[in-house]
Amino acid sequence: MTLSGGDHGTTATREDSGVATKSFEISKRLIWEAWKRVAANQGGPGVDRQSIELFRNRLARNLYALWNRMSSGSYFPQPVKEVLIPKGDGFRPLGVPTIADRVAQMAV
Repeated sequence: MTLSGGDHGTTATREDSGVATKSFEISKRLIWEAWKRVAANQGGPGVDRQSIELFRNRLARNLYALWNRMSSGSYFPQPVKEVLIPKGDGFRPLGVPTIADRVAQMAV
């Protein structure tokens, strides 16, 4: 990349005008296989309140968006939902990730 300045600001030009590629090589097949494993495990919704069934209703859109974010390097997981589970004579917190985040974790 070349930067050139002048009276009107700075301009960036690209020398490698070839085919644009993603930052990370993540196959769509990997995301699909991860989804199948997450769906088989079931589990409850995360902070976004999206269940396995709701995720499945827009499966192509959800998996494509996740693949696109992961392969471009712009994926960031959402916060986890805290659920208190019984432990001995008290409770302990358990973090429940969103369905999309579970797919991402399963893929990597």
